[in-house]
Amino acid sequence: MDNPTTGHESPCQACGACCSYSQNWPRFTIEDDAALDLIPERFVNERLSGMRCDGDRCSALSGEVGEATSCLIYTVRPEVCRTCMPGDIECAMARKRHGLPVLA
Repeated sequence: MDNPTTGHESPCQACGACCSYSQNWPRFTIEDDAALDLIPERFVNERLSGMRCDGDRCSALSGEVGEATSCLIYTVRPEVCRTCMPGDIECAMARKRHGLPVLA
């Protein structure tokens, strides 16, 4: 998908590092029950505290990290996913962990 502000593909769609950073992330934080009910059950962990992960990778992440990725639940993703922005501290930590260049 093109970034409407630049006309270019989002750097997130060629990365996915933040979605494969830790099995303890993403955690549900400020979502209300109605928002959480929109997330398909197969993507929610058994404690109902966050997204289900396969190892360190969010189960809703599709594609190859560092190549081409997408979120299978993008429109209903948790708040913590919505606040992670290309080039922010969390992005930089995840990209470093995967050996990807940090965004300027």
